[in-house]
Amino acid sequence: MSHTPLKNDVAEPQEVALLRQELAAAFRICHRFGWSESVGNHFSAAVSPSGRKFLLNPRWQHFASIKASDLLLLDADDPDVMTGPNAPDPSAWVVHGTLHRMLPEARVILHCHSPYALALACLKDPTMLPLDNNTARFFGRIGYDLEFGGIADAQEEGIRLARMMKGKSVLVMGNHGVSIAGETVADAFEDLYFFEKAAQTMILALSTGKPLSILSDEVAQATADGWGPYRGMAIRHFDHLKSELERDDPSYKM
Repeated sequence: MSHTPLKNDVAEPQEVALLRQELAAAFRICHRFGWSESVGNHFSAAVSPSGRKFLLNPRWQHFASIKASDLLLLDADDPDVMTGPNAPDPSAWVVHGTLHRMLPEARVILHCHSPYALALACLKDPTMLPLDNNTARFFGRIGYDLEFGGIADAQEEGIRLARMMKGKSVLVMGNHGVSIAGETVADAFEDLYFFEKAAQTMILALSTGKPLSILSDEVAQATADGWGPYRGMAIRHFDHLKSELERDDPSYKM
């Protein structure tokens, strides 16, 4: 697949090449965890400080097959992106293009419909309650968008989502799924991993029908803050998951 070169405001070629490999690995790992959905859903990663130039998966390519070289290099300010021969999925362009343009701090954005996160998003009140270490990890870090209107195809929806996600690293999209933002692919994937575990805890606890033991705001905040020194876990975890890809099918790096 050919890509239009973007000369200005883009990271060094070696950095972009590595980012391509990291993002491609995230797609493959997501599928292995059972979180892919036919040939839909999208991951993206900024290659410029402004966030306006970013990598995105091609339209309708299965997560299990994505290679580093397949990823599209797009410009969020380019009005002709959707008329080109390799135009991305319209909903991906509306959402990820707008998020990267409006939230340059959101370097990597992962969106999927993982089972428990989606189940949580389908509740009338999808608030993640602080019940344990994993659920409290996200205390104060989640934005909620409860205005689902079908598949995103309008710029206004991307703008609304960006406003809801501003200052947060997680966006629960009501009746839809979850989007995670992180500084690196490893950081974002680690939050995606732990958010799914947290959502599983929430759904299982709610399914008992018994009263929940909810942590106080003070304990929840202390728990969330306590995760800070453990940020290095993300790199070690992601490196391990990549090592499994290397062993079974290293084609993601191509």
